[in-house]
Amino acid sequence: MSLLDAATQVRLNAWVPYSRFKVGAAIRATSGKVYVGCNVENVAYPEGTCAEAGAIAAMVAGGDTRIAEIWVIADSPEPVPCCGGCRQKIAEFADADVKVTLCTTDGKQKVMTVAEILPGVFTAAHMDRA
Repeated sequence: MSLLDAATQVRLNAWVPYSRFKVGAAIRATSGKVYVGCNVENVAYPEGTCAEAGAIAAMVAGGDTRIAEIWVIADSPEPVPCCGGCRQKIAEFADADVKVTLCTTDGKQKVMTVAEILPGVFTAAHMDRA
């Protein structure tokens, strides 16, 4: 199954009673394993958790810590960018040149690198003097 197919399939499981905006994400870890996540909302946190964060949590729970590739899909006129929190999480687990493919349900795609989605990323190297 392709990462696009995996993200498309898991998107249908999103729990979005407030926004009704379903997002799916699929990650291929450097081990080759595929992990998926979808967005989840709740009454106390209606903006919810993001699909990318869910896929990263599944990856870590599965024993992997490095991302080789990410695909994200949503029903939107244009490919939806990852939120700021997810961009930082992605940067924690992926090298700057890792591809992030943002997709719409009607076939539009935008391919970016981690460095492009999060320029000026904060890293552990910033704390070298601490």
